[in-house]
Amino acid sequence: MKKVYTGKSIDEILASAAKEKNCDAEALYYEVKDEKAGFLGLGKEITAEVYSKNDMVEFAQEYLKSYFDGIEMESYIEVTVDKDGCFHIDLDTQNNAILIGRNGQTLQSLNMIVKAAMSSEFKRRVPVLVDINGYKEDKYRKLCQIAQRAAKSVRRTKVDVTLDPMPADERKAIHNYLTNMSGVSTVSEGEGNQRRIKIVYNPGKEVDI
Repeated sequence: MKKVYTGKSIDEILASAAKEKNCDAEALYYEVKDEKAGFLGLGKEITAEVYSKNDMVEFAQEYLKSYFDGIEMESYIEVTVDKDGCFHIDLDTQNNAILIGRNGQTLQSLNMIVKAAMSSEFKRRVPVLVDINGYKEDKYRKLCQIAQRAAKSVRRTKVDVTLDPMPADERKAIHNYLTNMSGVSTVSEGEGNQRRIKIVYNPGKEVDI
C-alpha cells in the first residue's frame, strides 16, 4: 500500500522506497505532502507518499474483497495491468448474472465505482476495466462482428452508418478493430450516454496487413 517517506530529496525517498518495495525507482509514483527548506540550505526535509502499480493492484483487490465480504458473496478477483497502464479486473462470483445486470448496466456501474475509488485513493486518473467471467470480452467480440458487417456495407454502398449508443470501452474496442480495415474510418459522436460510433466511408484509407 501507499507509504509516507521522509528524506532530503525526492531521489533519496524514491531510492529508499524502491529498495523496500523491491522495484525500480522509475516504476514508482509519488505525491509530496510536506517540504521544509531548512536554514541556509541545511536540514532540508521532504515528506512524500510513494506507491507502485503493485500497491494499486493490492488496493483494487482489497477494495473489492471488502465489498463482496460485506454482501456475503463468494468471489474470485484477479487484477492485472496491461502495457498501456490500464487495470484489468476479472471477477467470478457465485451470482454473476446479478452483478452484470441487464445489458451489462450493473457491471458498468461497478466499473465506474472502482475507477472512482482508485482515482480518489491515488489522486490521479486511473484507467480501469472490470469484467465478470469473460462477459465484456464476449460482448466486444459480438460488437466487433456487428461493426465489421456494418463497415462492409459502408464500403459497398458508400453510405455512412451510425451504431447504437455504447460505453467508452465498447467504442474503443470497435475503433481498434476497424483501424485495420481499408476504406472506412470511425468517429465518435454525441454526448454522455448517447455517445456512439459513426462508420464513415473513406476511400483514401488503405491498410497493409
